[in-house]
Amino acid sequence: MPTASHARRDFFLIVIASVTWGTVGVANRALYHLSATNALSLSFLRLAIAAPVFAAAAWLALKERLFTIQRRDLGVMIIMGCLIAVSQALYIAAIAMVGVSVSTLIAICAAPVVVALLSALILGERITPLTVLAMAAAIGGTALLVFAPAQPSLPASQPHLGVVVAFFSASCYAGFIFCGRLLTHSYHPIQISAVAFACGSILLLACAAPTGLVLAYPPEGWMILVFLGLVPTALGYGLFQVGIRSHSATLVSIITMCEPLTAAVLAWLFFHEVLGLAGLLGAVLLLGAMGMIILLPKKYFE
Repeated sequence: MPTASHARRDFFLIVIASVTWGTVGVANRALYHLSATNALSLSFLRLAIAAPVFAAAAWLALKERLFTIQRRDLGVMIIMGCLIAVSQALYIAAIAMVGVSVSTLIAICAAPVVVALLSALILGERITPLTVLAMAAAIGGTALLVFAPAQPSLPASQPHLGVVVAFFSASCYAGFIFCGRLLTHSYHPIQISAVAFACGSILLLACAAPTGLVLAYPPEGWMILVFLGLVPTALGYGLFQVGIRSHSATLVSIITMCEPLTAAVLAWLFFHEVLGLAGLLGAVLLLGAMGMIILLPKKYFE
């Protein structure tokens, strides 16, 4: 049973992971300015750069034990890789159909609800009133942050289909969190990530190659790609897999909502996007949800 100090440490590891994920939007936006590329190529390169880092770290930490995985658990790790790859691909498709704001809102906010339902139905995790309150504050804050920036969304060409695709993206991401929680007490976090991201990169390559895999980038572009592979992917997901050991899958999905807050702050700093009163209120709600989780005793969430 994790102690209070371990739970607090793991909370901050998940927060740090979410903050690194919040840099992805700004980095990808800079890449689109530097080169004519596409989202599938960027997603593949991000995972392809991270996968050998995970593999090397896992070998250094585990040596031959890296390959000691039960067949059923290996299947779960492969599923995790497929889920994170499909989640990214569906999210990209949803943006083209329904626009940035709506797809982001659904993809980020639906995940905790799906995780909570899976955890209650399969793992028997209890959803307490305080957990519901934290989830409501986090989802409400995310909604305000997503709609606050003064930036145009893409036109909604297929709004109903786009909503469905964004929801399936959220469901895949929720499945990734849920599967990771199933394995975290049986395997080293780096071992899980090494297998999952290798499989995810292979799947994205299979999807990106027929549609035109872009590998030509200026030096600045490759620097950003290396950053994306090493920091928000290798470091971020590595810390995430460590952090989920002490918290329920539902709480983990709530904590990861630090990602849109980071993205909004970076967009304000680098691209002068205005948060406004709604965005500031959203930030307060998100921080309030995080404050409840870290300051109140864990027993209130179990």
